Amino acid sequence: MLKIHFSADDLLRTRVAPGADPFWELVLSVHLLRLHSHDPLTAGWRREVTRDLHQQVDRDQLRLLFALNPSRGYFPDFLTPQQSAQGPEAGLEAIRSTPVPRLRRDLAVLAEEHTLPGCASGLARGETEMLRRLTESMEQYRTLALTPYWPRIQAAVEADRTRRARALLDGGVEGLLSSLRPHARWEAGALEVDGYPDSRELHLAGRGLLLVPSFFCARTPVALLDPALPQVLVYPVDRLGGLGPPQGDGGGRAGPAGREALAALLGRTRAAVLEAADGGCTTGEVARRLGISPAAASQHATVLRGAGLLVSRRERNRVLHTLTPLGRAVLDAA
Repeated sequence: MLKIHFSADDLLRTRVAPGADPFWELVLSVHLLRLHSHDPLTAGWRREVTRDLHQQVDRDQLRLLFALNPSRGYFPDFLTPQQSAQGPEAGLEAIRSTPVPRLRRDLAVLAEEHTLPGCASGLARGETEMLRRLTESMEQYRTLALTPYWPRIQAAVEADRTRRARALLDGGVEGLLSSLRPHARWEAGALEVDGYPDSRELHLAGRGLLLVPSFFCARTPVALLDPALPQVLVYPVDRLGGLGPPQGDGGGRAGPAGREALAALLGRTRAAVLEAADGGCTTGEVARRLGISPAAASQHATVLRGAGLLVSRRERNRVLHTLTPLGRAVLDAA
């Protein structure tokens, strides 16, 4: 079990990441790619990415990246720098600038569990060429495995952020932390994660906690090993129908002509329900916004959910509706 202890200052400084983190998604997707899983929500992605990597990338170029990211267990903290929240280039530069003592420490921990290739010794010494090769392979992998799917990954993470925002508005920070069930349990001033690979107690010491919603976090939430680093907890989100073949980013919201076409396809009220769910909306809010009964709003949401355009989650005595990637694509295409 991982047990994270909060003081009053920690509760004040706890927040949710502003979006999908490119390097947490990169690292965790490598783990998932190498894990023999039959998850239908990622099966198409695994098939497409495995094929593209085989056809377009020299296996030796990915050897170090894959060795640093085994399918299970520890992986180096330096692969997910906090600077990655500012974008991929900032994250790559942070990795290239990792201090040698940290490289040596992280790789020594990894070597206790897994056999590393000979080139890892150069990385542990902070050799510029090895750091360059590693970050180039990460960028190659990201281009093939993440970039084509990024709008859907972002949509799933944004839907989760909407859910956490609701929990925060309704119950404060304790409501936010309680909403992490079943992945984590908030009790008596501590957040407990069952099923964690090792038994750890983490004291935030007034620094707060950054909650990072992640599409590719497959099972148990993940934390950094080094307690001196800014602390994060990466947790799984609802994958909202999964990752199918890559699609282009749809662009803006529906214009007048597009709204008419969408209304003709779905019916005017149902199209309006879909638009209302764009930013996350409860059944009651849909009813008030459209001037219909809660029963009618619920019925329309049920039809849209059955078509794969909405996902609905019960939060206490309310149901929150958000768009799936398909629903967003339909709205954007209009």
